[in-house]
Amino acid sequence: MISQQPALFHELTVAENIGLALEQGPMWQRIDWSQRADQAGKMLARVGADIRSDALVRDLSMPQQQLVEIAKAIGLSAKVLILDEPTASLTGREVDRLLDMLRALRAAGTGLVYVSHRLEEMFAVADRVTVLRDGRLIATQAMASLDRSGLIALMAGRETNNEYPQPGEVSTRCVLETRVLGCRATGVSGVSLKVHAGEILGIAGLVGSGRTELAQVLFGLTPADSGEILLHGKPVRIDSPQTAVSHGIAYTPEDRKRQGAILPMSVAVNTSLASLGAVSAGGWLLGARESGLALELNERLDTKAPSVFTVTGDLSGGNQQKVVLARWLATKPGLILLDEPTQGVDVGAKAEIHRLVAQLARDGAAVILISSELPEVLGLSHRVAVMRNGGIAGVLSREEAAPERVLALAFGSRAA
Repeated sequence: MISQQPALFHELTVAENIGLALEQGPMWQRIDWSQRADQAGKMLARVGADIRSDALVRDLSMPQQQLVEIAKAIGLSAKVLILDEPTASLTGREVDRLLDMLRALRAAGTGLVYVSHRLEEMFAVADRVTVLRDGRLIATQAMASLDRSGLIALMAGRETNNEYPQPGEVSTRCVLETRVLGCRATGVSGVSLKVHAGEILGIAGLVGSGRTELAQVLFGLTPADSGEILLHGKPVRIDSPQTAVSHGIAYTPEDRKRQGAILPMSVAVNTSLASLGAVSAGGWLLGARESGLALELNERLDTKAPSVFTVTGDLSGGNQQKVVLARWLATKPGLILLDEPTQGVDVGAKAEIHRLVAQLARDGAAVILISSELPEVLGLSHRVAVMRNGGIAGVLSREEAAPERVLALAFGSRAA
């Protein structure tokens, strides 16, 4: 199986990673280093990867790691090969080479299970397509019987927005404006957007479209190197998260466990991390003030925890996410960047987070909501910006943002 995230040992070389997958024999067998390097070189050449076999994996880019993962899997000569978004981080030339190789494997009798959001790749390699939505089988059809619009219709379905709180009124006051914003390091390019007070701007797009990268640019994790950012009409340079927080920007990251909550620490500590000035005096942390702040905010969010001194890692995923949200509510932000805020939470916690997001906007905050769940984006947002290849493919009003139109923009269809 080729996973979306390469499963490689970062401290080992490319040849060692490939060798671990391909070589067989007893534990005491001597390693033929020359043969291992030669074998790795041949596998890399098959996938068109210009990578040294003695390079450490930790020094490779994500696309290079993905090519190593593909080379390792193909070298196994498997009868069935499962590929999960294998091209998410590859360039166009690398994608073409991979698809050519997969067609050759198919012709040689290898069975392929190819998981992808990229329709052009499905039409290029698939004989049949199975559409899943919300964990349920929607349809299985011959690829030859479908065109792009028919496949999009199967994927989009006809979800309703009745389960989501209705959005409030949007102010004419612009909180954030970006003008041709770009960051070479992340691939974000030419992004021009406006978000107003009281507005929820949804960001939709496929895996690798640049949604998370845009949030990281706006929060200063990977500062922009071109274009402009204006807050409340004034140009600003956001070169670090500290600068972003000082300008009233909050950010809940996609990966809650690694980048959001500090799981071994208490609810109180996690809640106060972004607003230590409010719970300290003279350089000393005031425990009573910190616990009071945490109690107030987590009661507001209905966080299920025995106390604010409970270790955050002992809470459910939904309650961990509420603790992360509480941290940023403590800063009273004017702009809130929410990246996958309901990922991995149960249905009840998801509904509570939806209500909180809508209330934050009603209270006057500008909200940017990034989500892979299209019904969530459509149900909560006043407008939807669709990203593709690091840029904005289009911006749709709530009335215009039908699932088919959003997906058509995400896939680059001219029918949008």
